[in-house]
Amino acid sequence: MKTLQLIRHAKSDWDDITLSDFDRPLNQRGQQDAPEMGRRIAGKAMCPDLLISSSAVRARTTATLIAATMHYPAEKIVLHDELYMATPSTMLRIIRASDDSIGHLALLAHNPGMTELVERLTRQPFENVPTAGVITLTAPVTSWSEAGCRWNIVDFDYPKKRS
Repeated sequence: MKTLQLIRHAKSDWDDITLSDFDRPLNQRGQQDAPEMGRRIAGKAMCPDLLISSSAVRARTTATLIAATMHYPAEKIVLHDELYMATPSTMLRIIRASDDSIGHLALLAHNPGMTELVERLTRQPFENVPTAGVITLTAPVTSWSEAGCRWNIVDFDYPKKRS
């Protein structure tokens, strides 16, 4: 059994129009939501063995803030440039290349690819992964190379969701 968490970056700041999209930071809400989601992940005992993130500023910052509150070492976050605005196929290629010793993998990236990946893996419509949303999936596989099979959603959480 493998567990896959798909995480969308927290809310970004659009105030500085001179910044490239890649370099946009988190806004105040994003700075608050990311650590809250890390606390929720830790509270559900759903911390990953490996956290892979887009290298875009807003994604990298989200990963660092989530990691800190779930006690995941920041130096173990793996950054991938190709996850910036990645398609589901690109994300799936990165997932499939993961070492099979990892039982619980987290992938932090962007929409629309993140929502499309959820739909592809679960084979069901999924309206939207909101900013800082975390979807936890499981599949009865032993190798990440089998990641294209049907996954089941075991948890879906996001900042505005009430317990």
